Amino acid sequence: MSNDESKRLSRRDAMRGLFTVSAATIVGCGPGESTPDASMLPMDDASSPPDAHTVPDAGNDGGPGWDAGPPPTGTFHHGVASGDPLPSAVMLWTRVSEQTAAVTVEWEIATSADFATLVTSGTFETDAERDFTVKVDATGLAPATTYFYRFRLGAMTSPIGRTRTAPEGEVSRLRFAVCSCSSYAHGYFHGYRRIAERADLDAVIHLGDYIYEYGTGKYGEVRDYDPPHEIVTLEDYRRRHAHYKLDRDLQEAHRQHPFITTWDDHETADNSYATGANNHEPDEGSWSDRLAAASRAYREWMPFRDPSEGPRLQLYRALRYGDLVDLVVLDTRIWARDPQAAGTSDPTLDDETRQLIGTDQEAWLLERLRTSTARWKVLCQQVMVAQLPVILNTDAWDGYPAQRNRLFSFLADNPTGERDDVVVLTGDIHSSWASDLTPTPTDPSTYTPATGEGALAVEFICPGITSPGAGPGAERLLRDRLPTDGPHIKYLDLVRRGYIVLDVDADRAQASWFHLADVTSVAGGAESFSAAWETESGQNHLVESTSPATPRSDAPPLAPS
Repeated sequence: MSNDESKRLSRRDAMRGLFTVSAATIVGCGPGESTPDASMLPMDDASSPPDAHTVPDAGNDGGPGWDAGPPPTGTFHHGVASGDPLPSAVMLWTRVSEQTAAVTVEWEIATSADFATLVTSGTFETDAERDFTVKVDATGLAPATTYFYRFRLGAMTSPIGRTRTAPEGEVSRLRFAVCSCSSYAHGYFHGYRRIAERADLDAVIHLGDYIYEYGTGKYGEVRDYDPPHEIVTLEDYRRRHAHYKLDRDLQEAHRQHPFITTWDDHETADNSYATGANNHEPDEGSWSDRLAAASRAYREWMPFRDPSEGPRLQLYRALRYGDLVDLVVLDTRIWARDPQAAGTSDPTLDDETRQLIGTDQEAWLLERLRTSTARWKVLCQQVMVAQLPVILNTDAWDGYPAQRNRLFSFLADNPTGERDDVVVLTGDIHSSWASDLTPTPTDPSTYTPATGEGALAVEFICPGITSPGAGPGAERLLRDRLPTDGPHIKYLDLVRRGYIVLDVDADRAQASWFHLADVTSVAGGAESFSAAWETESGQNHLVESTSPATPRSDAPPLAPS
């Protein structure tokens, strides 16, 4: 058996993607079933252009990175992006293509797309040391305001981007798109396009697996990767980020909305932890070098505000949206995670010292929850918190029960109700779930499924943008076990891809699932509403909604093409 094939089988059987119900196996992350689109042409090392980050030839309508239409011309091939909004600041991002020497880029922000009156502007010098990316922390802005921005280099001007600052003080309503898991090889990013079309969003919350590390044909076969091999080095990770940001649908989502991001495993390697990964082999060099390369590329190519300036990437941070929402962004993947347990018989599983997020991040999290004065505390994180029925997923919080118990104990110690209204947002498992969070969901003396009594918080899990779910057979088997083994799980869809719209006001937080018709075809971008669940303020449990929240009618216009 070849090394590539053995790694493929290893990934196929990885614990994070292996959900066993009785004798059936539910695979959440494994080799794809889709057939390649004939128009998607392979790109190999021999055919790569001298600058691996340049766009495909303009005549290659179906080439890697493009769903339809010609690629953009000029300097800013990889589009524009913004992120991590504050009431008075937002991060702006772009990349200057086809450069060999340092250049100085101008940037501008205005309140209208015609840039008739500039609010602020400046310059940023970039060079090969940062892969010619541009990241600006634009300050001096007004809260709860939609802005338009652009970049210039000589006679070349970037596409016009649109962003929005966070509010401060009293806030009546907020809307976020929530998404994760965009395997380029499994299909087209229709979900990003649908998100881009929603003018009333305050931001997009991306919960990780923004890129995937595999080589072409190793996990999914609809579209080809650049580079075509598994990414390991800094240049590899840079090229993969560049390849993703050539996708028109992803570009458009970034152009229209600020993103708030954290990473999961595939930004480094499958089932990663602090000191290694399931998908890292000895012949691929040291894990520390690979992690450093992935971290550096992520810092260069993603529009987030890094709390630390050192080489170690700190992604846990908080963003305040007035008195209504505190977004608490976690890193459950790399910061301090111990290796995944081998299973229920692993003697380390219940070790009190086992870490998913680390003692420092845990202390920071509990302090943020303790001191928050916002109505809703929204935890933006990667892996499933709710107990999975029947089986154990040791890559999720199930595999780190002591740390989950400490979080639950903290939420339960709540005599005055100050620790109510915690909502957990989760990605990772390419499927849709809504669950009550309670320490002992199958114990009727501590949790009543019919009323939600005993629940401490709620969890909404978003499907993958393209990454494949488990399939209808596995879903039926799991549903059969929910009444006895998973009464805390209120909604489940293991098949369809899409995203969530989270709509929040003072009375309730509602998640609505929107699923896509077919991500494996260019024409499959139609979406449909599937379900909505909400939690009322002070109740800490889920009730089903009859319809999604009505979009806001006062949304500022989208950025023009």
